[in-house]
Amino acid sequence: MNPVRAPVRFLLNGEPVGVEGVAPQTTLLEYLRDSRRLIGTKEGCAEGDCGACTVVLAEPDARSAHLDWKPVNACIRLLPSVAGKAVFTVESLKSADGTLHPVQQALVASHGSQCGFCTPGFAMSLFGLYKNAWRPSRAVIEDALSGNLCRCTGYRPIVAAAQAMYDIEPVHSAAGWRGPGIAADGSRTLAPEAEALAAQVASLGETDTFIYEAQGQRWWAPRTSDAMALILSANPGARIVAGATDVGLWVTKQHRDIGDIVYTGDVAEMKQIRETATHLEIGAAATLTDAFAALDALWPELHEGWARFASVPIRNSGTLGGNIANGSPIGDTMPALMALGATVVLRRGDATRELPLEEYYVAYQKTALQPGEFVVRIRIAQRAPATLLRAYKISKRYDQDISAVFACFALTLDGTRIASARIGCGGVAATPKRALATETALVGQPWDEATADAAVRILANEFTPIGDMRVSAGYRRAVLSNLFRRFRLETGGAAVLTRIEQVAE
Repeated sequence: MNPVRAPVRFLLNGEPVGVEGVAPQTTLLEYLRDSRRLIGTKEGCAEGDCGACTVVLAEPDARSAHLDWKPVNACIRLLPSVAGKAVFTVESLKSADGTLHPVQQALVASHGSQCGFCTPGFAMSLFGLYKNAWRPSRAVIEDALSGNLCRCTGYRPIVAAAQAMYDIEPVHSAAGWRGPGIAADGSRTLAPEAEALAAQVASLGETDTFIYEAQGQRWWAPRTSDAMALILSANPGARIVAGATDVGLWVTKQHRDIGDIVYTGDVAEMKQIRETATHLEIGAAATLTDAFAALDALWPELHEGWARFASVPIRNSGTLGGNIANGSPIGDTMPALMALGATVVLRRGDATRELPLEEYYVAYQKTALQPGEFVVRIRIAQRAPATLLRAYKISKRYDQDISAVFACFALTLDGTRIASARIGCGGVAATPKRALATETALVGQPWDEATADAAVRILANEFTPIGDMRVSAGYRRAVLSNLFRRFRLETGGAAVLTRIEQVAE
């Protein structure tokens, strides 16, 4: 390992910058507003919930020669994590002569702004959509805006702007990298200016471990898992950070000094997703966006659970490994992965071990990780034939909300009898849990109403949840058993309507 000690180098609105002297736990938003006076990017919630801080990152796409354009929340993104990338704020959208970008012009024409505080964030989310889709459906637009909150304008004119922005022809000076990212035929466009931008971004990338130090705090960004293992062996107390969608709040809300940081986002092998004849393997540093796409392809029944996980900017920054490693009792990915029989591969120095996901959680926010150990990847066995699968999230809001209860049910049938059962539950215990007693009662039984009734009674009393500001303990128990009833209705063969959109159709 030949580490590189250097400033944080990246492109800001197309111009190269090098940052020194600011603490590694400085957020991107702090730097943009306080150091660069780019005050179009706002601070609203400081926790990645309102979208007022949205910017767009462009980074090399490992699967092609193109750039990958991603809206992210600047308020919880740690500044050194954008090294080797391009950052675009709302100030970059207009052309040099002041002509508005089609995204901005559409917002103006559609009356998509009243007080205007949220508008820059909406504009950047729409710009991210503009770079990644051509005339998307209403559902795709709503998903793209799921991380942006508007309290006065209302969403109808903003959605109208998203639909209209493709009708506005960019002026010559506003084209290039500012132009649409996807052509009408679905292919990715690559104007000469965009090619030059991609080459410029590529030139910023380090080939070995990047180290940044300031104000008594150190940031390591290894390029390989071997290098990461060495760093953590020598510095077992260092904080492992990926997208900082959770750790970022320790900085912005709790004002904690999080110490030295080891960043996973540049470890190429830990970002890989590969499918073998027996397993789907997802690197711990793969973003939630990429991980959910891979899971969707094999288990499409889980799509709603993934679509309702936070928002597009959060999924673009957060990682599957990070969500698992944090050990929150209400993390939405863990119950579903438990139901799928996922395992986690852990590494400490040169030694690796593999644990069933449910054995990784020891107690409330306590895991089986040893000092210096880290999650390398998640492994999920390929789908068994005759598997019935559903996941359900109960929360007060459809988008951008923490689960009160998350449940995933997976039954494998042998004819009409249940050959195996796995039930993953979140929000009903101090850690994500499997409903082992209910699973045992199901195995060997026919998949019929009597079996479902018996399972509901067991499931209702299998956990001892707490009551909190979200919901009561009794509600959690009742909802969990009712969700199993819903699972039976949806998979029992009868055409029973259980969803509003089915009724609308």
